[in-house]
Amino acid sequence: MRSKKLIDLLVLPLFGIGLSLLIWHLISGATVSRVLPDGTTEEIKTGLVKDLPGPLMTWEKTRKYVVEPFAKREDLDQGILRFTWYSLVIVAKGYLIALLLGTPIGFLLGLSPLFTKLFDPIIQILRPVSPLAWMPLGVVLFAGTGKAANELGALFTIAICAMWPTVLNTAVGVRAIPQDYLNVARVLKLSRTQTLFKILVPATLPYMFTGYRLSLGIAWLVIVAVEMLTGRIGIGNFLWNEYNNGLYTSIILSILTIGVVGFLLDRAMSLLERRFKTA
Repeated sequence: MRSKKLIDLLVLPLFGIGLSLLIWHLISGATVSRVLPDGTTEEIKTGLVKDLPGPLMTWEKTRKYVVEPFAKREDLDQGILRFTWYSLVIVAKGYLIALLLGTPIGFLLGLSPLFTKLFDPIIQILRPVSPLAWMPLGVVLFAGTGKAANELGALFTIAICAMWPTVLNTAVGVRAIPQDYLNVARVLKLSRTQTLFKILVPATLPYMFTGYRLSLGIAWLVIVAVEMLTGRIGIGNFLWNEYNNGLYTSIILSILTIGVVGFLLDRAMSLLERRFKTA
């Protein structure tokens, strides 16, 4: 039993990573030098995707960002984890705003048919809008704040893009509460506040955490677009600058970093969810 668990948790994922690296190596490009008859040397690109750097080249070119993850040489030349930290700070702020707004809106949608009829169509219209569309509007809304406009616009964009899963999952959870629970609250003559915190919130918590996990993933996803548009220092801005400079190895490093951090955030939220469920 333990050996099977070890295979499932460690061996198979490592095999998958190794297989992915092998495929990446096979399709990536390489530069081969060829001596011409006149004695000059010509460099020829080979490979299925000639401009795609392989794993070894990516490591060689981006080693300094990984080996010194918190170094700060210049504004655009810092360690990869330092860039990531800048992004995580603003994501955390925007995510917190998303939860503070999304959770009560979700409860209102679940509890009030009138509120649902008024605002559900608007929510369904706004929900698919891209962060690339929200960001300029955010800057316009906070233009009067001067230099803080970009920062506040970024928070606005992260919050409004990330809040929808929380809104919808909370509403579904509230609607799924058995009527018997509410009848018990009436029999016990619980106040609205007591009903909310002793009946509604505990019964809705699994749905809320599902929304929170999805919202966290979207908040982290949005940061790349936000930093591209605002020029704010972070992992998304680093990726965009390296793209403009044609440094594909740094782009791959950024993609891998964004993916790993997103995975760790999701795992952390999953552990928190389990702890609340068992409490």
